[in-house]
Amino acid sequence: MQMESDGSRVYALAFGAHPDDVELSCGATLLKIMGEGSKVAVCDLTRGEMGTLGTPETRRKEAAEAAKAMGYRERVQLDLGDSKLFYNEENLHAVIAVIRRFRPQAVFCNPAEERHPDHVKASKLVTDACYYAGLRQLKTTDGGTPQEPHRPRHIFHYIQFRDLAPDMIVDVSDTFEASRHGLLSFTSQFWQEGESGSPATLIKRKEFLSGLEARARALGEQIGAQYGEGLIETTTPAVRTFTACFPDI
Repeated sequence: MQMESDGSRVYALAFGAHPDDVELSCGATLLKIMGEGSKVAVCDLTRGEMGTLGTPETRRKEAAEAAKAMGYRERVQLDLGDSKLFYNEENLHAVIAVIRRFRPQAVFCNPAEERHPDHVKASKLVTDACYYAGLRQLKTTDGGTPQEPHRPRHIFHYIQFRDLAPDMIVDVSDTFEASRHGLLSFTSQFWQEGESGSPATLIKRKEFLSGLEARARALGEQIGAQYGEGLIETTTPAVRTFTACFPDI
């Protein structure tokens, strides 16, 4: 397992089964959170080594470039096995260790219903790890130092391939265009003008990125905004200040 972080606490920690999952699905929301003054970290559960396009080294470099473009506090890349992202004690404890290291209030992760089996497995791993990370009797270490328990307050599943109904739509009109800089750092994965000879994949099509924008526009339309990102929440939100949640605008 590879972890590169100074352990600074963040407000939001976003997990993806593969490099680029986060940028494809909730990057504009993460930029919005950072624009509101909070820190964000990202954790890729695998190196994406089984992908048709690129190499693990290429994808690691692209992930680092995306992190720089987005301005994350940290990006961690684990090596839990692309296409072998099994639900077992070793992988569960690896995710728990990341949660306890960053101690987030909000966690973002893959949805439970998805086309790619790794996305489904990642969803359960992260969701369960968020609970188990709060158990004092479950021991993990970071660099040999015992970690304190921590349970995030909120878990959000972003939307990927399947057209799932969101519980909420985030107005990302001000951050959507900027989020594309992070997404387009993954140059090996997407269509490039003048490129030829690359294997055809679902996301390599010229129409793929315009399709993502169309979905963001459609979600935004539902809330009277230019762009939106949909999220599915696993817990019932508590309203502490009513007008802060539902402002008079």
